[in-house]
Amino acid sequence: MKFASFEYAGRHTYGVFRGDRLVDLGTRLGARAPSLRALIAQGLLHEAGEQADASTDTLDPREVKFLPVIPDPAMIVCVGLNYADHVKETGRDIAAAPVAPTLFLRTAASQVGHDQDIPLPPESSALDFEGEIAVIIGKGGRRISKDDAWDYICGYACYNDATLRDWQSAASQWTAGKNFWRTGAFGPWMVTSDEIPPGRPMTLVTRLNGVEMQRSNTELLIHDIPSLIAYISAFTPLSPGDVIVTGTPGGVGFKRNPAVYMRPGDLVEIEVDAIGVLRNRIATELAG
Repeated sequence: MKFASFEYAGRHTYGVFRGDRLVDLGTRLGARAPSLRALIAQGLLHEAGEQADASTDTLDPREVKFLPVIPDPAMIVCVGLNYADHVKETGRDIAAAPVAPTLFLRTAASQVGHDQDIPLPPESSALDFEGEIAVIIGKGGRRISKDDAWDYICGYACYNDATLRDWQSAASQWTAGKNFWRTGAFGPWMVTSDEIPPGRPMTLVTRLNGVEMQRSNTELLIHDIPSLIAYISAFTPLSPGDVIVTGTPGGVGFKRNPAVYMRPGDLVEIEVDAIGVLRNRIATELAG
């Protein structure tokens, strides 16, 4: 099943796809589960799918404004330097890479939905793309073992961890460069884990204005998905709706010669073969 969060008729809601149409679940389950995150937490995905199958009232996805898949996650944990080719292009020695994953956090306000503009702020001229795969946690847990980790996954989505490179490189910490408003694109929807078997290889591609910039496969992750879940849940409990963004492969813009940054009017697409295509335009953000 494919679930999405969106705005329709002036209200934030969520729904499930039935074919190429959307069933608005907020009007049906809102009293019990006012958001997709709440639906996941209450274990109602299967019931929601049954309601969608029985519904005759559907929406054209072109009539809605997509929101980040989980607009209100309690935690967004992003993984840096998790593909060997990306480690090498940054000038680091892969043999000397840390044993533990490199992690940083994003805020919910730094996210944006499918088909929505990513703003280039006036404070920067170095907005870079980072195509990634996001994992959405389906049930809470602490100290989750690698063997059990797949059971804690609710679904998957595409992610563009767009980064302001000048802000990222201005200090030893990445927080500012990774958290500008509406720069982390998350979508277009969540494909539930029953549609993607545990360990199935997923191919990730990033295109800028139709030109392929990145291509890799989850088999090439340095720290695989179960390892990330085990490591993160060792130091903090994971909750339903939490998001783990698993890292970007080589080909990022700032390591190209000459550097390639996203400009107003550009179209950036993140495609994962098992999920779909996340699309966003770049737009100028006006100061004020």
